[in-house]
Amino acid sequence: MRVLRLLLLALSLLLSQLGPGAGQLTALGKRSDSYICARKGGTCNLSPCPLYNRIEGTCYKGKAKCCIRL
Repeated sequence: MRVLRLLLLALSLLLSQLGPGAGQLTALGKRSDSYICARKGGTCNLSPCPLYNRIEGTCYKGKAKCCIRL
């Protein structure tokens, strides 16, 4: 019976802390632009894209270019 009370107390404390921090969970399902570039088969370059490559998007929060072969 004591164990059940302790588990219930721990669960209620955990859930009470979830309310204020729920706004931080909005970015949980988002992927970074670098990950998306790699999934498309591209590479992230800070310099201009090499010959026979095209710019497909950005990487590193817009600081680099995602280059994909033609």
